[in-house]
Amino acid sequence: MSEPQDWNAKTIAEFRANQGKVGGPFEGAPLVLLHHHGRKSGREYVTPMMYLAHETDPDVVYVFASKSGAPTHPDWYRNLTAAGGGTVERGTETYQVTVHELTGAERDRVFAEQARRYPGFAGYAEQTAGVRTIPVLELRRA
Repeated sequence: MSEPQDWNAKTIAEFRANQGKVGGPFEGAPLVLLHHHGRKSGREYVTPMMYLAHETDPDVVYVFASKSGAPTHPDWYRNLTAAGGGTVERGTETYQVTVHELTGAERDRVFAEQARRYPGFAGYAEQTAGVRTIPVLELRRA
């Protein structure tokens, strides 16, 4: 198993064993497990990621295709947008979601709030400046 896959597997197991909570570098951070299918393989993948809850709508969360500041979009982003939906595990709940990519001022506002709360996201944006804009996806309970 590769290092990222091993880290994901450990994070997923810890998340499920502790009602959606994990320790280490993500202790206290809001995490979801995002289920998506490979757009070519059809294989199901589960990707742990931080999210930002909508200010007033409990059925909406935002996720960020930062890929830790890499120059390319993550595969989960391509898979999820191609499918138009997926499944999330949030805390002890599992539910279907639809996907909507934010653009313009709305995208910028949501990303800025995530970067304010978690400065690492500002660093990712600096790393990708001039290369790509980090996508922000709205996941809405279906």
